[in-house]
Amino acid sequence: MALTFTLDPTVDPVLRDGLLDLWTDVSNAGGAVGFVPPVGREEVRPELVKHLVAMAEGRHRLLVGRDGSGEVAATAFFAFNTHRLMTHWVWLYTVMVHPRHQGKGYGRDLLAAAADAARGFGGIDAIRLTCRGGLGLERFYGSCGYREAGRVPGAIRVAPGDDRDDITMLLPLT
Repeated sequence: MALTFTLDPTVDPVLRDGLLDLWTDVSNAGGAVGFVPPVGREEVRPELVKHLVAMAEGRHRLLVGRDGSGEVAATAFFAFNTHRLMTHWVWLYTVMVHPRHQGKGYGRDLLAAAADAARGFGGIDAIRLTCRGGLGLERFYGSCGYREAGRVPGAIRVAPGDDRDDITMLLPLT
């Protein structure tokens, strides 16, 4: 069953908790979304709050994918540039698909829905995102139309002696 995507959903306690659970579960499954497992909800909560505050201030927008039972199954946050020479592209952050749904094509669906949403923002020519090297994420994003636009070797320290590249990917929308 396909996911149902909603841009800018109302953030109520159910959605907030669903986002928190998703982020925690993805992190603990080894997902490259800012944490290294094991991580608990209370460690993730401050980062989620930062995203929610940015949404309330109009700096971020949220795309949520829900599964057939209405559970939060996928997310992506858009961040708008404030620099006057860079307002023609957006950042995509915290791109997640719940581990129980991986391998079903939902990641591709999420990225396609994100591209459609960005096209609807008006004046947006591209989406940029970063990903952690060493996990094959750049191949996945590449298969979805993104191209590598830059790489900083060893910029992400996952653990002592385990440094990963920070890879910037770009999806032209025009």
